[in-house]
Amino acid sequence: MIQDDVFLHLGDAARNIDLYLKIEGLNPAGSIKLKTARSMVEDAERRGAVRPGCSLIESSSGSLGIALAMISAAKGYRFLCVTDPNTPALSVDMIRALGSEVVEVDRPDPSGGYLGSRIAYIHERLAADPGLVWLNQYANPANWAVHDRCTAAAITAEIPDIDYLFVGTGTSGTLMGCIRHFRRHSPDTRIIAVDAVGSVNFDAVAAPRYIPGIGASRRPEIFRPELVDDVVLVSETETVRTCRWLARRYGLVAGGSTGSVIRAVQLRAPELPAGSRVVAISPDLGERYARTIYDDAWVGEKFGPDCLGRPADQLSALTTVRS
Repeated sequence: MIQDDVFLHLGDAARNIDLYLKIEGLNPAGSIKLKTARSMVEDAERRGAVRPGCSLIESSSGSLGIALAMISAAKGYRFLCVTDPNTPALSVDMIRALGSEVVEVDRPDPSGGYLGSRIAYIHERLAADPGLVWLNQYANPANWAVHDRCTAAAITAEIPDIDYLFVGTGTSGTLMGCIRHFRRHSPDTRIIAVDAVGSVNFDAVAAPRYIPGIGASRRPEIFRPELVDDVVLVSETETVRTCRWLARRYGLVAGGSTGSVIRAVQLRAPELPAGSRVVAISPDLGERYARTIYDDAWVGEKFGPDCLGRPADQLSALTTVRS
């Protein structure tokens, strides 16, 4: 089952706009990545690339790994998830609980992240074992296609006349799928990509990052940045502060990508016309970040004690749940 129709209406949430948050964390795998995982596996099955008893391998910082472990368990596939030190420990525990194997790659790539190193490890395993199948979310059209026909379609069906859509950018599957759908069905909607400071997706200066789910140290092959209308870069300090503030003020325990997207809306809101209807996508909830984003000791170690405060701009109360 895919849960694709839950929205939180944040009322007059950021300055003078009307903001809806599309909640994806209620999917069985806990994130939007369940759609990605199912789409890539079913596409591989249709092409004959994956057969009963097959062994799959994929790189993931957490959410896709959980989703692929769930799909693999249901279909009888073996799955090896390649992670890195930034992957939440709770995500690793969940992948293993679902019967899949986890390998952590701890060598940074030249951009200071781990994505390049994770992919290099996958190539080593493929060379050693030709029976392994790499779904390759970074170059796989099935990644973005499901968000065209499902995620974006659910948004336009539920909320008419959207002025701005804010989407986080990691592998860019959600973003690229939404762009394709909105260009056909709501061409006046402006698509705002949200990326992390230190990510190279939009040719910014590479820097080490600690929060998975948004940003990349290597641009994915499916990503076409020229299709985006605008970009907002959010620092991880602001991501953490926004997540923690949402949890303590409104009881919304959000994942890092959600904190980044909400902060991007806050930063951009003063420039938007009064009354603009805005939708932001929340890829997952925050339980698996309990030992990182929501842990005072971890936050203090990574970002300093000042990060334990709340962002200067505040959201108003959550007023409506639509489902």
